[in-house]
Amino acid sequence: MKFQPKASHFINGVYVEDTNGAPIDVIYPATGEIIARLHSATPDIVDQALTRAKNAQAEWAAMSGTERGRILRRASDIMRDRNRALSILETHDTGKPLQETLVADATSGADALEYFGGLAASLTGEHIPLGGGDFVYTIREALGVCVGIGAWNYPTQIACWKGAPALACGNTMVFKPSETTPLSALQVAEILIEAGAPKGVYNVIQGYGDVGASLVTDPRVAKVSLTGSVPTGRKVYAAAADGMKHVTMELGGKSPMIVFDDADIENAVSGAILGNFYSSGQVCSNGTRVFVQKGVKEAFLKRLSERLATAKIGDPLDEDVNFGPMVSENQLNIALSYVEKGKAEGARLVFGGERMDGDGFYMQPTVFADVTDDMAIAREEIFGPVMSVLDFDTEEEVLARANDTEFGLAAGVFTNNLTRAHRIVAGFEAGTCYINTYNLAPVEAPFGGSKMSGVGRENSKLAINHFSEMKTVYVSMNDVEAPY
Repeated sequence: MKFQPKASHFINGVYVEDTNGAPIDVIYPATGEIIARLHSATPDIVDQALTRAKNAQAEWAAMSGTERGRILRRASDIMRDRNRALSILETHDTGKPLQETLVADATSGADALEYFGGLAASLTGEHIPLGGGDFVYTIREALGVCVGIGAWNYPTQIACWKGAPALACGNTMVFKPSETTPLSALQVAEILIEAGAPKGVYNVIQGYGDVGASLVTDPRVAKVSLTGSVPTGRKVYAAAADGMKHVTMELGGKSPMIVFDDADIENAVSGAILGNFYSSGQVCSNGTRVFVQKGVKEAFLKRLSERLATAKIGDPLDEDVNFGPMVSENQLNIALSYVEKGKAEGARLVFGGERMDGDGFYMQPTVFADVTDDMAIAREEIFGPVMSVLDFDTEEEVLARANDTEFGLAAGVFTNNLTRAHRIVAGFEAGTCYINTYNLAPVEAPFGGSKMSGVGRENSKLAINHFSEMKTVYVSMNDVEAPY
């Protein structure tokens, strides 16, 4: 099956090709088959995209928020109408089961377009009265050209999570998807044009790290928003800082999930499954360090194993399948290498741990028990379906251990003692916390991390502050006094 787009890039409202760029093969993770070939952006393509975005920005910002919002909401409606086709494309791009992409990918992107489309008309400054009749007023202004750099696990969602608030504020965007999953963002760009966005407002160019670097360092760029790993985030943040650019960094994690002995075990197991095996474990906020109080440890492991045994692994286009392949052979090999590290370090393999026979990049959902805090599987982000279960005795002990990490993206707690639950989340050093659930990310709520897991927030009204800035205007109604 082929999913070859009309061209590799989408600039100024049309598809653009330049075959001088390095080839990018799009591989269907379920079979290993090449389903499309694109080309990385040449310097000329990068320049075209930034020039068109720069030229379009003033006119776009001059439109009323109501007009911009109407276009975003129209795009949301189109995306919902095409959800099935977009989900099938997403499944081929990422390998995620269609059962999942139908409800979590294009729909989430549409939510972002709808939400920020609704906010666009409400973006205002304020009037600040001062003594003696003077006053200040503020004007919310767009930043200019924004660059979005996407990760490969949620390509449609990320293209919209970055594009929707940027466009709502009057910015234009050049978006570079991951070279592993380059197809979906092109559809987002097409839909925005169809919805009435002026040419040049939202552009997509493909590329490897060198293309991202050239975007981040270009003086025409005012803002960089990255979703990616901590090592990539360090490089991008440093490069953006050199030009004093605004940044949002949504990076990785090694998030804790705490299960107390009074928790509902069925719900805790459900949370652990969502926080470790959804998208075959390839979610930045996953709660991969599962701390289970000793009194319920064996009951938790027994029920977890029973339920994992019922996972339907197979063709991701079969809507009964709920566990698909990993995105690439490289990512599969990384995850499998951590399985070997876990064994070597003395962790007890409770479930899975093997690559599956046949085509594609499949491995079993994997659970280690008797994991200690110093093991690599408990310290390092794996980004695959590998869960570490750690024992604990007391609340004070587990909270200190949960926070003993350089990361701070997410954290969760399962307990029926709500006083304890609120006490624990108050103590978590993480940006996104959960009580008796895990990994939900509605567009209405801020999403992001602390410590090495990033800066800034995506979604919610807070995202508006990351894609705009305030101009302050002091108005004097009195004579000006000077000392001489």
